[in-house]
Amino acid sequence: MTHTETPVPGDTRGSAGSNSTTSAEGMAREGSSGTDDRRDDRQAALDYHAHGRPGKLAVVPTKPVTTQRDLSLAYSPGVAEPCREIHKTRANVNVYTGRRNLVGVVSNGTAVLGLGDIGPYAAKPVMEGKAVLFKHFADIDVFDIEIDARDPERVIETIAALEPTFGGINLEDIKAPECFVIEKALKMRMGVPVFHDDQHGTAIISAAGLLNAAELQERRLSDLNVVCLGAGASAISCMELWIELGVDRDKITMIDSRGIIRDGRGGVSSYKMPFARPSDDPRRTLADALEGADVLIGLSSGGSVDSALLRTMAPKPILFVLANPDPEVPYEECLRVRPDAIVATGRSDHPNQVNNVLGFPFIFRGALDVAATSITEEMKLAAARALADLAREPVPEQVRAAYGGDPLAFGPSYIIPKPFDRRVLSWVSSAVAQAAMTSGVAQDPVDIQAYRARLDAMPLEFG
Repeated sequence: MTHTETPVPGDTRGSAGSNSTTSAEGMAREGSSGTDDRRDDRQAALDYHAHGRPGKLAVVPTKPVTTQRDLSLAYSPGVAEPCREIHKTRANVNVYTGRRNLVGVVSNGTAVLGLGDIGPYAAKPVMEGKAVLFKHFADIDVFDIEIDARDPERVIETIAALEPTFGGINLEDIKAPECFVIEKALKMRMGVPVFHDDQHGTAIISAAGLLNAAELQERRLSDLNVVCLGAGASAISCMELWIELGVDRDKITMIDSRGIIRDGRGGVSSYKMPFARPSDDPRRTLADALEGADVLIGLSSGGSVDSALLRTMAPKPILFVLANPDPEVPYEECLRVRPDAIVATGRSDHPNQVNNVLGFPFIFRGALDVAATSITEEMKLAAARALADLAREPVPEQVRAAYGGDPLAFGPSYIIPKPFDRRVLSWVSSAVAQAAMTSGVAQDPVDIQAYRARLDAMPLEFG
């Protein structure tokens, strides 16, 4: 569920000559079949959303409303009693309502998946989908909120005014640089967790993968020479979190649509400046940057890297090619050119998927359960480390069965847990809750062992 971001210069795109021996007739058959498959998938997706009650969500009561007595308790006159208690003590809102388990998934539709600026109406299916994932993986309730506003100040004021409704805010699909301004302002103003998943989700999951890939490739994080292809919200957040893990900022080379970001170059925003290379750095292109590099993380566009450039990287490279739906270099091509590499993508049909669903449901679960006032850097790092540690554990049979019986075990093809491993809930949520307590933002501390046991016993649809 990673997002495509800043396109890279045209001179970095690979050629399409690798299939030159395919016959024209075969190519025609393959093209026709591919078109038919895409047409079928498109119609299936439309039917899925339109069939029965349109959309993917409904509101379901949690209390019985089957008698006159039930009705008098649910609404007038009985509802007045919790209102009075909350009016006397505001914290009682979490005792008598569902606020503490309710997250607002909020977007203005300016940067929706790979679709771009399609507006708030067209963004609604994505926000409903996000709500489904929150509920399915962590039993968190969601109202999706689509805002018809582009001005950051108006977005900020609208969301801040919703604090009485929600126990947390998940910002989604808001374009950069406005997303930085909006999240920062809301974190300062609101007393509930505010989390822009497009930034931090990919950062957390990729950080978990980096921890394990570096160990398998026998590299210290502080020694890694990293090339980050892309300079949008996700790329910047990934690099900041990797630095928190131990990567050296001075060994990161970030590339946007105009080339390597460096001092004195035009078109470098204040958000990119912390990654600017010195003005006397002789490198200018992606090819220059990749020579001798240990890590390539792509958060750019599909097919944007000539696979031949991977040959110039250091031995045993780490390749996180995360553009969706097509990576910067196809997974198989990465391993053909660099069989000594560890490769991760954003796709579910390849090993090592960097999938944000491994993060946001469980991070919010842990934050909500201790009534955290924010999601701190310590909580993000705790989530990344918990995922990395879980990947090193033996994989239960039911998880392997969910993925076609693949022999999943810690190694180059398994550095990140799978989303349908229900242990992610207890490992990540308890780590986040503990970090919230340690960093002083938890208002309702828990006994962490008892909490973890409760999470292990929580009934979930995929469990």
